[in-house]
Amino acid sequence: MLQSIRDGSRSWGAKIIIGVMVAAMALFGIESLFGLFGSDPDEVASVNGQPIMRQQVELEVQRALRSGQVPPEQERALRNDMLDQLITQQLLSQYAEEGGFAVSEQQLDQLIVSLPEFHDQDGRFSAEVFRNRLAGAGYTPISFREELRVDIQRQHLQQGLAFSDFSLPNEQDRLAKLQRQQRSFRYIVLDGDDVDADISVSDDDLQAYYDAHQERYERPEQVRLEYVLIDRQAMAEGRDVDEEALRDAWREQNRDADRRVSHIMITFGNERTRDEAQQLAETAREALDSGDSFTDTALRYSDDTASAEEGGDLGVISRGFFGDAFDEAAFGLEEGDVSQPVELDNAFHIIQVTDIQGPTFEEQRDELAREVALRDIDDEFNQRVQQLIDESFAADDLQSVADELDLTLQESDWLARDDEADGVLSEPGVMSAAFSNDVFEEGYNSEVIELDQDRRLVLRVAEQRDATLLPLDEVREDVEMSVAAEQQQEALSEEAQALVASLRDGQSADVDWLEANSVSRQADSTVPQLIVQEVFRMERPEEGENVYRTVELPQGVAVVALDSVSVGEVDEQMETFVSQMAEQLRAQSVLQGLIDDLRSDADIER
Repeated sequence: MLQSIRDGSRSWGAKIIIGVMVAAMALFGIESLFGLFGSDPDEVASVNGQPIMRQQVELEVQRALRSGQVPPEQERALRNDMLDQLITQQLLSQYAEEGGFAVSEQQLDQLIVSLPEFHDQDGRFSAEVFRNRLAGAGYTPISFREELRVDIQRQHLQQGLAFSDFSLPNEQDRLAKLQRQQRSFRYIVLDGDDVDADISVSDDDLQAYYDAHQERYERPEQVRLEYVLIDRQAMAEGRDVDEEALRDAWREQNRDADRRVSHIMITFGNERTRDEAQQLAETAREALDSGDSFTDTALRYSDDTASAEEGGDLGVISRGFFGDAFDEAAFGLEEGDVSQPVELDNAFHIIQVTDIQGPTFEEQRDELAREVALRDIDDEFNQRVQQLIDESFAADDLQSVADELDLTLQESDWLARDDEADGVLSEPGVMSAAFSNDVFEEGYNSEVIELDQDRRLVLRVAEQRDATLLPLDEVREDVEMSVAAEQQQEALSEEAQALVASLRDGQSADVDWLEANSVSRQADSTVPQLIVQEVFRMERPEEGENVYRTVELPQGVAVVALDSVSVGEVDEQMETFVSQMAEQLRAQSVLQGLIDDLRSDADIER
């Protein structure tokens, strides 16, 4: 049976399915690419002559550890698992290429511009965001496209195999019964307060644990960095700004802001000529100049009697409401200003702005001062950046560059390649530049790194030290804590096993059980998931009996008493879920058969 599955998976029919999937472009797992970057000259394995580098393995290991999915004490086993996964991925990629699967440059372009990781705040593809994201991940555009191409091939291969298989009704029925199964049980969790353990850590214990877990106490390759920074914002601080320049900036910023206006309208056409209306408007404007209030003048002269009774008030207007001529006058005034007569639609208007919607000049003064200062130093900033480019390229150090540009030479603590740096060193692309060949291997100053529109940075390696095993004395406290925790866990496990033994012998136990009734595999539950998983591995208890088991937890040990097993009701949602799961399980079986066959034929060295 297994051989037939393997043969079928390698048939031309399967390859045709793979080819058809090219058009669908149903891509899954693209995020896996963003963590696989960089290179290392150390080859840890090869698959049919294609190498797998140590850096690939280490990056996958560190990502799993940082995610919290794997405890640090399992790092050694995890490293082997990750290498196996990378070997499998390489085999599947090679098989896809042999099957004639191809991804065009146009398809890659379309996919890249559609990825939200490369979109700006407006949801559009941004070349700048694209470059920054790639730099932060250690990619060049060429290397990223190649990784993307390989990932598409691998994913479509898996999909093609999945769609080429099916599950039988009896298989689905059997799986449905398992999935609908519900279990009722009791449990307790033993922790440090439940056992009086004699924790005694000897020097021999420390040495034995240290020897068995040396990978935990390895210090990776590290560097100490020197760097200089040009910061436009810092340059602008304390810069004196002309008051008129501030007001000009405020007017420009509020040029289109809604505003409350009043007017005096003097019409012409039927009862008076245009010249008469213009003369009357000029008279009204002279009255305002002589000190008359706008309210009184509107009552005396305005033909818009409705607004005149309100002091000429027209309410709040937006640009474009009354036309270009009115806008040019109204939106060119500051609060309290009065315009000259403006001709519009057979009338002359005298306009007063009584309120501008939005912050006042004083409220915006500080922000305006920063903006104007930044604008004023634009040329100086660009000149200093160019000088930084020239000086850092020619210099054999950074201190002379800092002195020449009157900058502060800053230093970092010791940093490893995968450390989370602080401050400007945490910006995308900085650490990858620090460990680039030119900087790390050759000892050159880096190129000028554009952190954002206001900051430019150059760095170099001031000092570096090789990876090494830290001596026991240096990590003694950490080792002691680990040994104590291990001894504590062992004591809890012994206590839990003793409790299970007594319960199996029919002895009563004075414990405060926590009850969990009718728990299913998929249901959300307050019960720790490790306990639920173990409960569904336990054998079914006989009528009136219980089954007992211990469960190791990250901190503590649980004792579980399985009381009963029942089968829940069938519903449409469950039937759909079971059908999908059955297809997935069958597809996994087919895929595993293919992988086993590829491994048996491949030339794998590790």
